[in-house]
Amino acid sequence: MPLHRHLLHYSNAWIANQIYFITTCTYHRKQILANSIVANILIDEWKGALERHGWMVGRYVIMPDHVHFFCCFCSENNEQQTNNISNFMRQWKQWTSKRIIQANFTSPSKLGSPIWQKEYFDHLLRSVESYSEKWEYVQENPVRKKLVAKIEDWPWQGEIFDLRV
Repeated sequence: MPLHRHLLHYSNAWIANQIYFITTCTYHRKQILANSIVANILIDEWKGALERHGWMVGRYVIMPDHVHFFCCFCSENNEQQTNNISNFMRQWKQWTSKRIIQANFTSPSKLGSPIWQKEYFDHLLRSVESYSEKWEYVQENPVRKKLVAKIEDWPWQGEIFDLRV
């Protein structure tokens, strides 16, 4: 039986103002994200990420068991050693997990713990075109999964900062 290899991350790479595309899933792919309580928690934490840790979040799609979002580190002091993508994702998962559990939107036994899988997928975008192309693909997720008929019908998608500038 082949060994499971962990995903490689760009923790040690540093390119100023580079946009990352992130995908992360709930633990055991539990379908707990696509509701207004959890979506508001995720969005609120993304909005606060710039002030707290220097990360700007652009476009996002919240699916029932995973999220996709774009982000970039934008702090003026460029503390890349303490604010790399791995640290940001670990902290973001901690913040959101704590708040989701505190919101107690369902019975804690149904929610379970942990909220997130340990791993996540990150991709360093290479051009403005790839941002647009990746967004178009991601935005179609709810339609491909037959959750809605049209993109604009999916309520848990949006943009916090325009990262294309």
